[in-house]
Formats: sequence, structure tokens, C-alpha cells
Amino acid sequence: MRPGLSSLRSSLRTTFTVSFAAVAAVVTVLIGFLSYDAAARLVRVDQQTVFEGVVRDLLDEVRGRPLSPADFATADADGGPRDEIVRPSGTVVQVLGPGGSMVDRGHPTLPVTAADRPVAAARVAGRLVEHRDVEVGDSDDVYRVTTVSLGGGRGAVQVAQEFSGTEDLLRDLQQRTVLLEAAVVTAAGLFGWWLARRITSRLVRLTGAAEDVARTGSLGIQVPVAGYDEVARLGRSFDRMLGRLAQSEDDQRRLVQDAGHELRTPLTSLRTNISMLRRMDELPPAAREELVADLAQESRELTDLVNELVALAAGRSDSEPVGRVTVADLADDVAVAARRRTGRAVTVRVSGDTVIDGRPAALQRAVSNLVDNAAKFDRGGGEPIELVVTRDGDAVRIEVLDRGPGIAEEDLDRVFDRFYRAPDARSLPGSGLGLSIVREVATAHAGKPFAHRRKGGGAITGFTATTATPPEQERK
Repeated sequence: MRPGLSSLRSSLRTTFTVSFAAVAAVVTVLIGFLSYDAAARLVRVDQQTVFEGVVRDLLDEVRGRPLSPADFATADADGGPRDEIVRPSGTVVQVLGPGGSMVDRGHPTLPVTAADRPVAAARVAGRLVEHRDVEVGDSDDVYRVTTVSLGGGRGAVQVAQEFSGTEDLLRDLQQRTVLLEAAVVTAAGLFGWWLARRITSRLVRLTGAAEDVARTGSLGIQVPVAGYDEVARLGRSFDRMLGRLAQSEDDQRRLVQDAGHELRTPLTSLRTNISMLRRMDELPPAAREELVADLAQESRELTDLVNELVALAAGRSDSEPVGRVTVADLADDVAVAARRRTGRAVTVRVSGDTVIDGRPAALQRAVSNLVDNAAKFDRGGGEPIELVVTRDGDAVRIEVLDRGPGIAEEDLDRVFDRFYRAPDARSLPGSGLGLSIVREVATAHAGKPFAHRRKGGGAITGFTATTATPPEQERK
């Protein structure tokens, strides 16, 4: 197993599971504790209230009329005082005679203590003594016992209520609550593990893909993507990133291959001419002048080729800031420079609003390449080169019209390819990169290049531009 996958499984999945179980445990224990505490308090208060009611009724009985032990010793079919005490509550009743002797034992028998005998001999009815947590008989049952005097030294009545049964019931409820909490926590842990496994499985696959890319260097690995959540978005972003990296790698490889091919010809010519320099003294003056001119021309072409390669490689860079560009003013500057450089007449026609958000230097380079390309193919032309800038919906359209030989129908779709040169143009100076730079600039400004045959002879080349796009969109 790869270390990255093992780490992801042992950390992220465990964290999910433990966190889910911990939250469930805290919530379950808190709710269980509060529920048990509330239930226990209600049961205890209810039982205490019932017993206090029994004692209060007994006090009312003995204070309301003179009663003897015999009135409580046997149950009256018509409903005597003892029935009123026992019937609603299941209270244990034990009757004491004068001096604390037992007249009628309770079931179970209640203990008579030294504190109970003075109550039985009391002259005042309603005197009482209360005993809490009294163990009755050989059992572990715990009772609460209250002894109430009948008055006149006639004896007393003991009433008792069992509380141990209630505590046993509450202990059983407590145990069941703990077991239920344990079951809920266990179920929450299992569910958290399942949920964490479901979530992290896609992260594991994504991590595996990333590690495969790092290990093999292959950018063509298919990234597993499923769903629409954050993990799926991460997978799609990673897949798009790999696609762009692969495209960038292909572009670089193709650029190097094409550049090597294009550089080979001038370098071979340079080596040949340099070898001729060893025989410079043997050459006639005219041949010497021709050799020097060839060397100067080849060095210029090589310099131009290198410059255009650098410009093409930098064409994708976003280092130039985006700003408001008036394309009409930019076209005027290009026309002035072209007239001075080529000696050709260049006219500029503008129609509509030509302001866009773009990169001025890149746009100027693209327009200048179009004009230079037209001047190169329309050598000695009698008509001026036309530079037309118009508004086309949301875009600005830049066109350069010339009266040169035009573009063959089969070359129209390829003139903007890198290093492509039509057969008729291979004898002319140039590298085949000028129009490729135009395409890069157009794409970077959400536009596209175009080339057409001009009616009456010549060509129309140009591009549209809307606004400079972020670099990540340029590479799509």
C-alpha cells in the first residue's frame, strides 16, 4: 500500500469516525443524563407526595375524632380509617397499643424503636416521629416509616412506604439508559466509519491519481470524478489542471521541435558560409561582398527568428497588466511605425467605439505583425495597405487589406499555424511565427483570427478582440 493512501486512510477516515462518534456520544450522554435525572426526580417527588398525603390524611383522622387501636386493627368492609390509608397507596399499616406494644402487625412487620413508644403513650393526638431509610425484616427493602399518636395514651399507628423498589426501578432505568447510550454511540461510530469511508474513498482515488502522476510523470492519467460536491469539484479541477499541463507540455514539445527544425536551416547556412571564410583570401572581391551580405542576412533572420520565438513563448504570459485600450489609437501608432520602417503607404479607417480591456503591448504586436506580413507579400504594390478597425458587437474587429498575391484556398486554414509557410512564401524572409503570435493574442483577448481572399486580388487578415481573459482560460 502506498504511504500516502495509508496515511489518508489512517488519519482522515479515523478523524471522521472518531469525531462523529464523539459528537454522538456527547449528545447521547447529555440527553440520557438529563432524561434520567428528570424522570428520577419526578418519580421520587411523586412517591414522596403520595406518602406525605397518607400521613396528612392520618393526622386529619386522629385529630378529628377519638380513635382507638381497634379502629385500625381490622379492615372495615364499609370502609374504615385503615382502608382509607391502605387502598390508594398500598401503604403498610401497623398498630401499636399503649406503651408501644403491637396490636396488629404490619405486612411486613415494622420495627418499633425507643422513639416510637413515647409517641404511643402521648396524651395529644397527632404527635408523630418519622424514620427515613429503615431496613425492614431480613430483606434489603428500605422503607420510610412515620408513627402517629392516637392521643390519650391509647397507642399509635405506624404507616410505611417502600422506597427501595423505586430505587431499584431507577437503577434498572439507569442501566438501560447506559446500554442504550452505548448502543447509540456504537451505531454512530459505525455510521461515521461508513460515512467517512464513503467520503474519503474518492479522496483516496484522487490521491492515487496524483501519486501516479508524480511517480510516472504521465499527465494523461484519468482522474476519477463522481458527484457534485467539493470533492467532485476538486477532482474536476485536478483533471482540468492535468489536461492543461499535458497541453502545455505538448505545446512546449512541439515548439522545441518546430524551432529546432526552423533553426537548422539558417544554422546550416551559417556554418557553410563560415567555412568559406577560411578561404576568404582566395575569393574574388565580388564573392567576398556576397558572402558578407549573406552572413549579415542570415544573422538578421536568425535574430528575428529567436525574437519571435521569445515573443511567442511570452505571448501566454499574463505579466502585462490589463487596461483600457483604444484600438484606433493603437492602429495609428502601428501605421506610423510601418510607414517609417517599410516605406509603404498605410491608411487607417476607424468605425465605432474601439475601446476594450486588453494588454496594449500584445495587441500592438499582433497588429504590427499583420501589417508587416502584408508589406512583405505586397512588395512594390501601388495601392496602400489598409488597416481597418471597427466595432463588431461586443468585439473590436481589426483587418489588414493588401493587394499582394493573396492566399491559396488550401492555405487559409493553416496560415496562423506555428512555423507554417505557404509554398509561394518559402523564398521570402520570415519564420512563419508572425501570424501564430496574432492567433495567440486574439485567443488571449477572447477573440479569434481570420484570413480571406480579397476580391480583386490580395488578402484580408485580422482578428477580433473583446477583453483580455485570465491565463487559466487562455489555456483551455
